[in-house]
Amino acid sequence: MKILIVDYSGHPFQVQLSRELARRGHDVTHVYSAAFQTPKGNLIRQSDDPAGFAVVPVNTAAPFAKHTFLRRRQQEIEIGERIADLIAKLVPDVVISSNAPLDTQRVLQAAALAHGARFVFWLQDIYSAAISKVIPRKIPVLGHAIAAWYRRLEFALLRRSDAVVAITADFAPLLVARGVAADRIRVIENWAPINELPRLARDNAWAAAHMPADGLRVVYSGTLGYKHNPALLIEMARRRPDVHVMIFSEGPVADATAATAKAEGLANVHVRPWVPFADLPSMLSAADVFVAVIEPEAGVYSVPSKILTYLAIGRPILALVPVENLASRLILRHEAGFAAPAVHAPDLLAALDRLVQDADLRHRLGDSGRAYALQAFDITAIGDRFAATLG
Repeated sequence: MKILIVDYSGHPFQVQLSRELARRGHDVTHVYSAAFQTPKGNLIRQSDDPAGFAVVPVNTAAPFAKHTFLRRRQQEIEIGERIADLIAKLVPDVVISSNAPLDTQRVLQAAALAHGARFVFWLQDIYSAAISKVIPRKIPVLGHAIAAWYRRLEFALLRRSDAVVAITADFAPLLVARGVAADRIRVIENWAPINELPRLARDNAWAAAHMPADGLRVVYSGTLGYKHNPALLIEMARRRPDVHVMIFSEGPVADATAATAKAEGLANVHVRPWVPFADLPSMLSAADVFVAVIEPEAGVYSVPSKILTYLAIGRPILALVPVENLASRLILRHEAGFAAPAVHAPDLLAALDRLVQDADLRHRLGDSGRAYALQAFDITAIGDRFAATLG
């Protein structure tokens, strides 16, 4: 088959799926937004990649206006139109679209329909749930109408899709309640490309060049917004001056967190840019403890991929996460760390104390998470499940 996979964000595991489907003989084009600023996966064609695999970056004419609603929306439509041109050129049999904003997704679905391609909506988040929380706060009166528009749009797109791949079974009843046919829903949980994330020695060459040598390292890696509660990271540094809180992120909130740490004289807070994917295993393996935060409003609606990457590397995880979220269940069920909702943040700080003081506990929890990842993140089995959705 000729398959176009749209991964708007350019994350690591989606491109691994594209490579896997290409290895099965399909002609796969992997498209991502080069304009959207976020950590990227292995998006450079490798010498051993299948002949039928291609990566195509799509950009905007101007720098991406992430924090300006109207301009961002225009650019999301622009990205959609550029990918729609690619759909018209390639005429794929199937379009699988992941992480695309709803305005982008609307353009892509219409283009797929116009050119006779099946459209698979790879649902990473219930996007309109987040929009309904954020936009009314930013645009007081009109924001409620905007949120209602996106709720209608999202579920209309889902109902019109030939298949919906949901990343958690928690999504299924929500989709069915809004009219999505149950027989079109496939639950395939996210994963991390474990073959590209080897667990290396903690004290590796990259760590020696870029990280403090003394004390334990508590690492937060990925997008950092105010919804990710950066105050928790500052509180960890205050509580444990004997550890280094390493934040690998970029943007206004990362800058503000660095400024707060400097103003308080917290020399054990280190804010660094995202690292290239090639350096990610070295950086993550140098951690002693990982931190992840999911905002309380997310509920079941979002499962951050950083937690799956943490599991693959095999270090204990401290996660501030709603109890109903799949990420919480994964961490607790597989004894990979500690998870608590935001109202129990002190419990997570106490868990940090335990991990700092108990090396055996750190190793046991990390090994347990890694063992789960080795079993669950098998790309051959995952490829089989996606292949069944292609029709």
